[in-house]
Amino acid sequence: MLGLFRKANAPDTDPAEADLELRAARDRALAGDWTAVHRLIAATGRDWEVRARRLSVLAAAAAQDPRWLLAWEAAVPDDPAVAILRARTLLDQDAGLAVHASRRAADLNPDDAHPLVNSMNAMFADGYRQAGDFARSLREALRRDPHHFEAHLAAVSFACAKWYGTHDEMFTAARGAAAAAPTGSPTVLLPLLAHFEFALREFPALPAAKAYFRRPEVAAEITCCAAKWRAGQHHRLTGRGVTARHWLALAAYLSDQDRETARALLTEVGPVLGDTPVYGYFWAGPAEGFHTVQRWAKVIA
Repeated sequence: MLGLFRKANAPDTDPAEADLELRAARDRALAGDWTAVHRLIAATGRDWEVRARRLSVLAAAAAQDPRWLLAWEAAVPDDPAVAILRARTLLDQDAGLAVHASRRAADLNPDDAHPLVNSMNAMFADGYRQAGDFARSLREALRRDPHHFEAHLAAVSFACAKWYGTHDEMFTAARGAAAAAPTGSPTVLLPLLAHFEFALREFPALPAAKAYFRRPEVAAEITCCAAKWRAGQHHRLTGRGVTARHWLALAAYLSDQDRETARALLTEVGPVLGDTPVYGYFWAGPAEGFHTVQRWAKVIA
């Protein structure tokens, strides 16, 4: 628990969020010690949710300053983690090169779905033409890890109406993943994202979005997903733990129910917003929405 706070100070938008080990290792890498992140990823082992999140944050750090990644790559050129980071850093430069690098990373990481997620994300730039390749990468990712949050997140996003699908396809992807996922997995909350995306498209004004979330069938689905998430054995803040809490708190606000639970969730994350974008769907920016929901939940004055 990061603690209750009372003033609406600027939120903590560090993408490493509550993963203090990640923050420390990343900062040491940016200071020139790449071995810090090498040890961190090795220690993460086969915790795929935490590994994926850590690699995503480290990739952003490498895009900011690639010198530490270049040093790591020179020292251990076939390191599986380096291959994933290299593929991810290419995503904003050249989608074709990113897909090629992701395939190499997938070969070096035969059990990890994350390289396939990198490949899928690279296809958003030309999704209509690459829909078949996207589907093949998704199948391979889910063969490696059937409940991989990042893979299902990419699939739900690809299927939404603002990208290459329809509302029906988006909800089908989200609900299928959530129904199959084990209790406690952030994947069980993907229908909440589908509802956010639907409301963003169909009810962009906040009062209309709130009316939509108050519909009995919408509120019931949110309650069901939340209960399945809470039924898990542990609710850590690393991995996608912060994302899960923000999604649940926002859904509670929009449906105007379960204020006490929202307060508990936001107390756990404290000032940490990270790079969660969904508040920005309904307000001018994520920070404004975050503070509004905090006030509604009575976490801040």
